Amino acid sequence: MKLQRKNRLRATALGVIAVSSALALTACGSDNNSGGGTTGGTGGTASGAASNVKCDGAKGQLLASGSSAQKNAMDLWVKNYMAACKDAQINYKSSSSGEGIVAFTQGTVAFAGSDSPLNAQQVEDSKKVCTGGQGINLPMVGGPIAIGFHVEGVDSLVLDASSLAKIFSGKITKWNDEAIAKLNPGAKLPDLAIQAFHRSEDSGTTENLTKYLSATAKADWTYAPAKKWAAPGGQAASGSAGVAAQVKQTNGAIGYFELSYASSQSIKTVDINTGASAPVKASSANASTAIAAAKIAGTGKDLALKLDYATKADNAYPIVLVTYEVACDKGNKAATLPAVKSFLSYAAGADGQKLLTDASYAPIPSEINAKVIETINSLS
Repeated sequence: MKLQRKNRLRATALGVIAVSSALALTACGSDNNSGGGTTGGTGGTASGAASNVKCDGAKGQLLASGSSAQKNAMDLWVKNYMAACKDAQINYKSSSSGEGIVAFTQGTVAFAGSDSPLNAQQVEDSKKVCTGGQGINLPMVGGPIAIGFHVEGVDSLVLDASSLAKIFSGKITKWNDEAIAKLNPGAKLPDLAIQAFHRSEDSGTTENLTKYLSATAKADWTYAPAKKWAAPGGQAASGSAGVAAQVKQTNGAIGYFELSYASSQSIKTVDINTGASAPVKASSANASTAIAAAKIAGTGKDLALKLDYATKADNAYPIVLVTYEVACDKGNKAATLPAVKSFLSYAAGADGQKLLTDASYAPIPSEINAKVIETINSLS
């Protein structure tokens, strides 16, 4: 009987992940800037929904928006949370970090998802909607930014910071370029044009990738890290799902997106030569190794992290992001505060974080996560 029960629970968990993957596969428009991409509605019981959710008076509709990087995690969290808290409805619009922050500072959402922390101007803007307080960064989801590729006949690929910088800035244009061949001895690289895809809208994923390139390939990447794509050439697509869809359907393509999109669509990913003892694969475990070395750079209740993009530690995947939920430390609207605290507590708690690895994300390291939970409890 115990074995049968375990099997039933495992089947349920796999079903939830399949649902989340299917949502990602619905593709280019589900997390773009033209609308849609909303997570909400009624949800049935799902694995992890569980028992430890404290609704604490949460009720009504809670609007949130932002990062498409965390969409697959947010899908799971929302479904599970609403199965436990029947009186609350969470609607998360997956668009981009830039749009989420704008919505937050305009007061149209209760919290925003962003793949990079608030800058000084955004903090100042947030004070207009956080009465007596300001917006703070709560790290909630970690994970690798996968470099996905589609080159027929090539099943594995190693690149380094220099070759990536040259590919994404249009300096390397063919897959059989000498720099790529040198990193992949014995590989049959075709004389095929490289088609590089990047995000069309302001994106924290773009900012994290360009922080990595700026930190590790200064001679080849001469653009400042930014949410907006600055390099010439390449092709633009909307949202992580849009970039992933283009890579999947285009022979010769390369692009960047969170590992969950690569996993759900069976897109091959690049191993990164960091100078460690072996090239590092994009995986939840290897991202966790890199994120665990992060330092808290924020002050007070702000928990913004400083990541080491230039790490050469073994098994540390260097192209990582941390997605923050941005909320008011003080001055939250009375009508939505219970749901904000209850939902974010679930996401940051053991049940919520446990779902991340299976969905190809990385949980926030426990020492940092304990401070996140403490801060959520103090929101007012």
